Amino acid sequence: MELLLKYFPTITNEQQQQFAMLGDLYAEWNAKINVISRKDIDHLYERHVLHSLGIAKVLSFKEGAKILDVGTGGGFPGIPLAILFPTCRFHLVDSIGKKIKVVEEVAKAVGLTNVIAAHARGEKVKGKYDFVVSRAVTALPKFVPWVRNKVLPVSNHTLPNGLLYLKGGDLHEELNATETKHKPSLYHLSDYFQEPFFETKKVVYLPL
Repeated sequence: MELLLKYFPTITNEQQQQFAMLGDLYAEWNAKINVISRKDIDHLYERHVLHSLGIAKVLSFKEGAKILDVGTGGGFPGIPLAILFPTCRFHLVDSIGKKIKVVEEVAKAVGLTNVIAAHARGEKVKGKYDFVVSRAVTALPKFVPWVRNKVLPVSNHTLPNGLLYLKGGDLHEELNATETKHKPSLYHLSDYFQEPFFETKKVVYLPL
């Protein structure tokens, strides 16, 4: 919790309690259904919760915003973002049903009423959203066509509606191969977070 408060000092007591519950919940569920690698479960808050919240350093979602999390796995980045933005609506989808079971149980346990989870492939989801978020599900040239038509045309945020994608490493070749009308923007998480884990981590923003 010290790590989260270091970078998000204004979170409420209720949000602190919700974030604090994630450690035990994910440890318990991960023992039954492997949604986080064994070596990472001890670093849950740095490598999963704070990493997910990197998106919030790039953009603060406004009240009523609709966000689609594609390939959420065990609920990242969707669940940490849903805790941070309780007045926004989050739709978390994954093609693996047992992972969605974990998402549903964790969301219920921490009292999130702004999360809907569904066993579905991202490209099959109906409806439109202000933003699509995801965390390194696949290469961007493959991912972008899945979600290109999932974004609302009218924007209400400081950034036009689009994709916020957490990815690490050298993305030069991947971005060059992504067919888009607009040029992607890269936000380096090392500009926001001091821990060595974030040195190569980025948020790719792409208007859609």
